[in-house]
Amino acid sequence: MDYPQKLQLPFIEFFAGALGLSEGVRTVEPSLFPAALCEIEAYAVANMVAKMEAGLVVPAPIWPDLKTFPSESFRGRVWAVMAGYPCQPFSHAGNRKGEDDPRHLWPHIKRAINTIRPTVVFLENVEGHISLGLREVLADLAGIGYRVENSRGEPTWGIFSAAETGASHQRKRVFILAVDD
Repeated sequence: MDYPQKLQLPFIEFFAGALGLSEGVRTVEPSLFPAALCEIEAYAVANMVAKMEAGLVVPAPIWPDLKTFPSESFRGRVWAVMAGYPCQPFSHAGNRKGEDDPRHLWPHIKRAINTIRPTVVFLENVEGHISLGLREVLADLAGIGYRVENSRGEPTWGIFSAAETGASHQRKRVFILAVDD
């Protein structure tokens, strides 16, 4: 992989999985580099390590669990936090238990964001999040000092589909952008 001359915008990605979210964002802003990644699934971690060893992605330390992530070590040291957090609590394909689902990890993400204080927060989730949980996430972000609307008062979240990028399927996703005030 040819890295940009100046990797200058550090980020942390929670629920890094196959690195799709951060690598997608890096196509727009190539100076981003991972300060740390967080992923609990062993297969995904092995896949990330293999990509790092092959030079396909920028190497970074991988932490295995958001609940024990040392957020205080990164306070004021990263430009962005990204997360495609678990969708099962909100998905129409599941039981839609929201906060009552044990996989509801938003409170841990909020705590990490509030401790780390990145300039930018970029989140992804399923379409079902619009009708279950999105309002709380936006209110929580605003409550800890992040803008969830632009200077014209328009929301900084939207729903986009894979088909919009040329894929043959819809796979609609909610994306949220929040900026530290």
